[in-house]
Amino acid sequence: MAALGLAVPALLWLCLGLGSGRAMAAVPLVIWHGMGDSCCNPLSMGYVRDLVQRRIPGIYVLSLRIGSSLVQDVENSFFMNVNDQVREVCSQLAKDPHLKGGYNAMGFSQGGQFLRAVAQRCPSPPMFTLISIGGQHQGVYGFPRCPGESSQICDWIRKMLDLGAYTQAVQEHLVQAQYWHDPLKEEDYRKKSIFLADINQERGINETYKKNLMALKKFVMVKFLNDTMVDPPISEDRLGLQQMDKAGKLVFLGVEGDHLHFTEEWFYTHILPFLQ
Repeated sequence: MAALGLAVPALLWLCLGLGSGRAMAAVPLVIWHGMGDSCCNPLSMGYVRDLVQRRIPGIYVLSLRIGSSLVQDVENSFFMNVNDQVREVCSQLAKDPHLKGGYNAMGFSQGGQFLRAVAQRCPSPPMFTLISIGGQHQGVYGFPRCPGESSQICDWIRKMLDLGAYTQAVQEHLVQAQYWHDPLKEEDYRKKSIFLADINQERGINETYKKNLMALKKFVMVKFLNDTMVDPPISEDRLGLQQMDKAGKLVFLGVEGDHLHFTEEWFYTHILPFLQ
């Protein structure tokens, strides 16, 4: 990677406020990890935090932890009611003084649709840009493989989904069931999905959800073109985002690679500009 030049035109310094001893503060960033991950894994969310902070010095990055420990954070990504998780996150954001002026958000895998729920349900503090990396916004119907060392958990999850993804007990206690979208049981999905059918407006239009989502400056959705974890890998749009699209607020990106596999160069080229 070529070294950055040190000479900065005087006009740029003045535009940034540096000439008067003031620098524009970087917009804070909130990130939410995916299934089987945690807030602070140095190989995942810790790595992403470092990538951002390396290029945007002084930026405040909040990597969301759901629970009182990293172990609980991982467990909750499988077993905690998503609506309760969203409420917990909304509370965290409202109490964080660094975020009172607004923030950008980046969700990985299921963290993408969870942060969209935050945008729709909790407009204060305001979310400016939402970046969903490998999110499943129309849900999944299939569970090809699991991250990390979670194979036994995922085998159990598959059994529960097969037995009855839309039973109340499974819906309340299994995260993946809450965005399970069975095309052969569309009526059951619409009636009994306690999370995804709600945020996707599939039981009626919630004007507040629509207004809050449209308040985003940008909604960036990244699809991994060789995804072997998400099934199906393509999400259909049922949110009525035509106005956002016409206003240039929707951005769709494709990246070669499997689920959540990307290079630093790709991240810096395609994602970082939305955070600056």
